Amino acid sequence: MPVTNDIVKSWHSPRVVMRSHLARGRSEPWAFSLLVAFMVVAFVAQWPRASRVSFLTPEVPLSPQLLAMALGILALIPVWYLLAAITRWISALAGGQGDHYGARLALFWALVTVTPLMLLQGLVAGMIGPGPGLSAVTSLTGVAFLVFWILNLIEAER
Repeated sequence: MPVTNDIVKSWHSPRVVMRSHLARGRSEPWAFSLLVAFMVVAFVAQWPRASRVSFLTPEVPLSPQLLAMALGILALIPVWYLLAAITRWISALAGGQGDHYGARLALFWALVTVTPLMLLQGLVAGMIGPGPGLSAVTSLTGVAFLVFWILNLIEAER
């Protein structure tokens, strides 16, 4: 099943989708590909904001902004893995029965699931700019990510 179909399905049945991903068997390349997919979309989602900054402030060219964003996103790879490990350790203390792979998959899949909202956030940042609209979309994205991550982690720790 394509990842895009799973993203849509995750918005109404996140635990079912997480169960199906766990049933696929252990595949580190596939889990890492989810993280890479998230990073690509996160990078693309920042283009409208960077374009707006370049338009409103001509002395800040677009290319260096995009390069800085790309390097920043790449630098976060170890942070995502560490965050997944920390949540696994906390889950183990709480009696979780999962493993580190499940914790990584739960985190990476939650990140991929919220990518449509990240794209919306980028459009709002680029077209409207700072304000209540951007704050609302940013808050919604953060809450959605936390909800998906918690639900995925519960499923992975069963």
